[in-house]
Amino acid sequence: MRRRLLVLSLVLLAAACAPASASPAVRTVRIGIHYSAFSLAVIDVDPGETVRFVVSNADPIDHEFIIGDEAVQIAHERGTEAFHPPRPGEITIPAGQTVETTYTFGARDLIFGCHLPGHYTYGMRGAIPVG
Repeated sequence: MRRRLLVLSLVLLAAACAPASASPAVRTVRIGIHYSAFSLAVIDVDPGETVRFVVSNADPIDHEFIIGDEAVQIAHERGTEAFHPPRPGEITIPAGQTVETTYTFGARDLIFGCHLPGHYTYGMRGAIPVG
């Protein structure tokens, strides 16, 4: 019985002392929206980096935060999706609320923007250089 207890204790001790599996760190970037403008114009990221975007909308109207290349931005500018359910890199931020999305970047530069009527043209967009 003592031997079993000793073996069990050693197994538990070894498990407790084992290094945790290395999970990549997630960086948080906070972005504010006020007067139909993002608080950041450029967000630098590294290839393969995962970023959690926390977007707070201080305006009395809804906004979007869409991450993608030029083709994605054009598709959303021409699109008819009025509300974006939470999915990586695409969120709707209702007036006065904070919403978050997580995105893992590849190796190419991207753009973020809002595509409510006239917002992107007005300048509600920014650059995400990768690397």
